[in-house]
Amino acid sequence: MASAALGEELSCSICLNLYKEPVSLKCGHNFCQDCIVIALDTQETSGVYSCPECREEHTERPVLERNRKLCNIVENFKCAQQEKSEIFCTYCLDSPAAAVKSCLQCETSMCDKHLAAHNKTVDHVLMEPASCFSSKKCSIHKKLLEYYCSDDSTCLCVSCFLVGKHKGHEVELLEEASEKKKEKLRNIQENLNTERSSNQTKILNLQEQKRKAHEKAEEKRVLAEISRMEEQVSVSVSSLIKHLKVQVDELSKKIVHVEKICNMSDPITVLQDQESDTGKVPQDPKLDTNKFLQDQQSDRGDQNVEKSSVCDLDDFQMSLVLHRSITDLNTNLQLKNNFFVQDGTDLLLDVKTAHNFVSISRDLKTASHSKTSHIRPNLPGRFTTYIQVMSVQSFSCGRHYWEVEVSNGGDWDVGVSYPSIERKTDKSAIGYNTKSWSFRLYENRYEFVLDNKTKVLSLEPSIQRLGIYLDYDGGRLSYYQVGHPIKQLHTFTAIFTEPLHAAFYVDNGAWVKITSTAIPKK
Repeated sequence: MASAALGEELSCSICLNLYKEPVSLKCGHNFCQDCIVIALDTQETSGVYSCPECREEHTERPVLERNRKLCNIVENFKCAQQEKSEIFCTYCLDSPAAAVKSCLQCETSMCDKHLAAHNKTVDHVLMEPASCFSSKKCSIHKKLLEYYCSDDSTCLCVSCFLVGKHKGHEVELLEEASEKKKEKLRNIQENLNTERSSNQTKILNLQEQKRKAHEKAEEKRVLAEISRMEEQVSVSVSSLIKHLKVQVDELSKKIVHVEKICNMSDPITVLQDQESDTGKVPQDPKLDTNKFLQDQQSDRGDQNVEKSSVCDLDDFQMSLVLHRSITDLNTNLQLKNNFFVQDGTDLLLDVKTAHNFVSISRDLKTASHSKTSHIRPNLPGRFTTYIQVMSVQSFSCGRHYWEVEVSNGGDWDVGVSYPSIERKTDKSAIGYNTKSWSFRLYENRYEFVLDNKTKVLSLEPSIQRLGIYLDYDGGRLSYYQVGHPIKQLHTFTAIFTEPLHAAFYVDNGAWVKITSTAIPKK
């Protein structure tokens, strides 16, 4: 009775089945996600939304919050119900006894007593107690599944192997194939453990950064505005920690599932399991940490931004977000033991490399397209084919970060380049060779270019400020859209073999401006 009552409590009032992906409304009532979405869709034309259970009305479509605790309760309830469905001995009719093994040939289940008698007379294949034997036999020949076809990833009987459509395929015994898959799963499990440890480390780092931000804010708590903004940073980081802990929980569940499969003795169950093959934890869009970082920085209302394609949390982006949040809190605050320290060396444009149709500002920070040609000496390092310019400074080690303001029209490139790039041929364009990397606005679309290969970014032309992070020794060049929110755009990876200069291209009235340079601590 108690089990039935609990089952009713854990059932959706719309479909009357156990909750599937339960979500909650503001009124506190829960429904299957698919059920409530359909119900709200039908109410859309009326202009008023209401809870199917209490009829509480809303003028705007209610936001659905996933109820993770209820989801776990339902899963535990299902497991408990399955454990209760014990399999009994086929031969113990008067007093049912629990079965310890099942015989595939006889399709019977036996207790210890009948199993001993069975083993004395025949030599059949035994397995863990089962109520259904159809999955253990070939659906065509009705014979035991004994082999595994690697070509078609399916279990076979001897007839399928010898005369069926799998004749000539790469086939091995079920036990051998099962052990190979278990080995693969153990490698996946090791990667999952590594990923979980990485996320746990990130949680500890975030907690430490939160503590330091809080301590610094306490020292500077002179104005009420400083106190308010410090609280915003604390809440943002706390929420991020919460989301990372959810990911750790998901990884733990995946690891438990893989361990369960690896410990199974039935090779068919091991080989037919699909959930553990990929080693990936299904991503809930609400748990996307990169998207979450972007959203936490937006204090001006919702903004439509493209979802990052990076599944793992970007450590530099995380530090950049936190740095900017605390900088907004007080412009004199500086992060300790973090990526950022101000450096006295600023990037300057090298007039000796500037094309004659590039105008350079007096402070050597801004490059713009000129309609008239500048009369400059014909030096070996000057660009003559494309309207480009490079920086005076170069980077040959360490980690570096600078920002660039860009025009919202015309054509421009913001990139880095080796000093050995061509200057006077068609191969001198930034990104169109193996000596330079570029992000550009060209014909009203954003593109990344490397070695004459272009990747188009599906963004509206709205970028006003770019952040460029260069980890020379780590072989990483990352671009960020700086503002509200901060968004990672793309990361190049390479083994850098020469010093790298900042490089720019401007055409059709475009301009770029170097605004700041920060060099991260090693």
